[in-house]
Amino acid sequence: MMLKKIAFLALTVMAACSSPADRLALTAAPSSLELRPLVRSAMVRTVSLPTYAAAEEIAVESPSGLISANANILWADDPQRAVTLALSDTLGDILNTDVGPDPWPFVGLPDVAIDIRVTQMLAGADGMFRLSGQFFVGGDGINFPNSAHRFAITQPMADLGLSSIANAQAAALLVLSEDIARTLAR
Repeated sequence: MMLKKIAFLALTVMAACSSPADRLALTAAPSSLELRPLVRSAMVRTVSLPTYAAAEEIAVESPSGLISANANILWADDPQRAVTLALSDTLGDILNTDVGPDPWPFVGLPDVAIDIRVTQMLAGADGMFRLSGQFFVGGDGINFPNSAHRFAITQPMADLGLSSIANAQAAALLVLSEDIARTLAR
């Protein structure tokens, strides 16, 4: 019993001595694109990210090609949640219609569901941020043709600093939002 108390006390002291990690927020880049939607509503399913991109730590590719992360610098929000909400917000702004994340926040079914599966979301050692994968659009509430689309977006970074990575990621997500919006517009 005494050993358990000592172990608990040691863990408490260690936790109190460790400094908290710094956090970086993903801020969605605004779009100037305005399109007339073919749908009245759309749901963005929770975006599927690779393991390294879904982690709280900010992943960066090293010159040798390895992906590394610094545990002292974390994303401010869960990356899957942040990306899903950024895409939902931007799509809603572009289309001027009801766009929400999964689970669908409104009564009834959305007209379409958008499923995004990211295969790469990484700040490269070459100074380029890469976002690639596929998105799928399917009619849930209306007769809308199902479709699958590939994307491969590259955005330059000024350097491998945190603000450059966050800005390039926001710019890449903006391009993806605009591509998705075009599939839902006239």
